[in-house]
Amino acid sequence: MTKKESFRKEFENHVTEGLTAFPKFLSSKYIYDDRGDKLFQDIMALPEYYLTDAEYNIIDTYKSQLKEIFENKKGFDLIELGAGDGKKTKVLLEELVKSNVNFTYIPIDISQNAIDQLTDSLTTLLPKLDVQGEQGTYFKVLEKIATYNQRPKVIIVLGSNIGNLPHEDAINFLKQIQHSMSTTDLLFMGFDQKKDPLTIQNAYADKTGVTQEFNRNLLHRLNKEMGADFNVNLFEHWEAYDPESGTAKSYLLATEECDVEIKKLGLKIHFNKWETIHTEISQKYDDLIVEWLAKESGLEIDQIFEDDNKLFKNYLFKKK
Repeated sequence: MTKKESFRKEFENHVTEGLTAFPKFLSSKYIYDDRGDKLFQDIMALPEYYLTDAEYNIIDTYKSQLKEIFENKKGFDLIELGAGDGKKTKVLLEELVKSNVNFTYIPIDISQNAIDQLTDSLTTLLPKLDVQGEQGTYFKVLEKIATYNQRPKVIIVLGSNIGNLPHEDAINFLKQIQHSMSTTDLLFMGFDQKKDPLTIQNAYADKTGVTQEFNRNLLHRLNKEMGADFNVNLFEHWEAYDPESGTAKSYLLATEECDVEIKKLGLKIHFNKWETIHTEISQKYDDLIVEWLAKESGLEIDQIFEDDNKLFKNYLFKKK
């Protein structure tokens, strides 16, 4: 089975499991195709979506310091999980290339379209950069990352992507990263911070409806790729943030009772009025939570970097 066929089967199995469960769910990672990638770029450009600018500020402010931390006489592999369009990473890459640092950049993303676009843009922007992009999910790719052991590696996970995982899954994810690391390797990861709940709520429920269309892209994909007959306009996006747990949850709500057939899977799904499909969580953190996650995962915090407006932090971890 090819990688593409394997991914397709995984997607189909997930849809079968998620839409026959109660309550229903679909993972946000399957939002990302060509259309989903474009919609997420639109989200990142929204004034309400503070995360991108905050982390960009961190990397731009500390790029020289990060270069000094990451650089190694033997050279190193810079492995990015969930690379996306690489907007923030390009700031760091330019600093490393400008300084003639010996490294290879390995961007990994679930979307082949995102990898292709990022590789093409970097070929133009930084022609001397050695780019080796790969398509795949985090957990599959982490098995392979352990084989990058000929020289030190720096693993970066930006955009608070870890926030898409409940704490238990986040610990498993961090453990897998830790198991792939040697004592000379580093992990640089973004964590969105707890803050004014209204700021968080607005970031995930913009008035222009871009985030709604982003979530609805799950249904568009099922219609296009699996022969489903969702009336997409019947499903509205709803965001709920719980400041106690620091969890923002995204849902698609069926505004009318309806039946949906997914021909390729041989499924017929019934939705009651106001029934939900849980699509995403976006976990928010503080230092105590991150310290606990690190301890449970066999990691330790080495340094913390914060943006000027104190909205977001990037943590540098080492293996214990």
